[in-house]
Amino acid sequence: MITDKPGLIEAVRDRFAHIDTCPFEGPRVFFENAGGALRLKSVVETSALYASYPDNQGRPNIASQTLMGAIDKGKADMRQFLNAPTGQVFVGESGTEVLFRLVRTAAVGAQAGGTMLRSTLEHPALGSSMTHWAGVTGRELIEVAHDDATGVVSVEAYKAALRPDIRVASIIHTSPVTGMATDVDAIAAAIRKVAPEAFIIVDGIQHACHGPVDVSRAGIDAYALSPYKMFSRHGYGVGWASDRLTALSHEQIIGNGPTSWELGTRDAGAYATFSDVVAYFDWLGGQFSTSTDRRERLEAAGAAIHAEEAKLLGWLMSGTGNLRGLAEMPGVTLVGGAALEGREGVVSLRLDGWDTLKLVEFLGARGIRVHIRKADQYSGNVLTPLGMPDCVRISFCHYNTEAEVAKLLSAMEEAISARG
Repeated sequence: MITDKPGLIEAVRDRFAHIDTCPFEGPRVFFENAGGALRLKSVVETSALYASYPDNQGRPNIASQTLMGAIDKGKADMRQFLNAPTGQVFVGESGTEVLFRLVRTAAVGAQAGGTMLRSTLEHPALGSSMTHWAGVTGRELIEVAHDDATGVVSVEAYKAALRPDIRVASIIHTSPVTGMATDVDAIAAAIRKVAPEAFIIVDGIQHACHGPVDVSRAGIDAYALSPYKMFSRHGYGVGWASDRLTALSHEQIIGNGPTSWELGTRDAGAYATFSDVVAYFDWLGGQFSTSTDRRERLEAAGAAIHAEEAKLLGWLMSGTGNLRGLAEMPGVTLVGGAALEGREGVVSLRLDGWDTLKLVEFLGARGIRVHIRKADQYSGNVLTPLGMPDCVRISFCHYNTEAEVAKLLSAMEEAISARG
């Protein structure tokens, strides 16, 4: 774990901009990581640097060749992060746009007829695209129901819905509302057993900064990331498409070659900032592994992050010092229950006697940044079946600390007393 190594959590936190101070409001604890994680200082510097370059790609000069080199390096880093030696990696407008494009390509290019399969746990970035393209292609859309009590969709639930005629199937890796992760590998294997030719598309947007990603092991066809949720910046998404998905007819500039996914001139700074993120994971993994293999160091970083966040989750739920945890506080209702296993970086809740927005503002006034999620097009799939109009989402990352958790718990106790 990160905090078990003397000085490491301080070194980690020093690599992030605005780690404990909002540039607009002053000192604060940042528990809004699912809305967009903190930015690496290196990402901020790289963004400014690449934004200053006037040169374009594909020119016979050193400046242009340097930009092309950054793109090539960024793609190589994406492959290592995803463990994707085959297939194609590319940058799009956003993670949502990338998912829509991946689903569109699969739905239009797959064998005609059949069905499409999604789950009710999915963020609309994936769920909406699956629903839309099932309608456009005239396919029945099968919806696998998630469990309201646990906030997860199980392998067994998927298995019960499987049919041999599934053409496209989607999986969300981690829910940004419940924080619960799915067993992507097992679900994909179950789909392959019944519908071996199905194209399997995974939304990894919420998961990517909380643990290792391995598309080769999962046996899937597509994976999407939103780098602003993994320490980079807004303005781009990252996609991976397998060779068999890439072989389908997809939008591209004629003459660019059959494996091309990019449309138009890409921002070299997007690729360069993703390289900054992978370099950070590499550095962190090097604190836990002596391997000379970079992928192994990246896996070590993911494992260390997962372990550290499990400790943070334990403090949040069960308490620290003389403070009660959220699961022990009277009047607190936890979305997805109090389960620790399978939860990644998110705890959502309601507090009896409190308007949710007012509670968010109450915590904010005490220097704790959290977020309200409403039963709207983004979170209604989870909250509406629970009869919740909204909830407070507390989202954390490996750079958060026990002291920050304690501050949150203290503020929640104050809120409980104020309600009374």
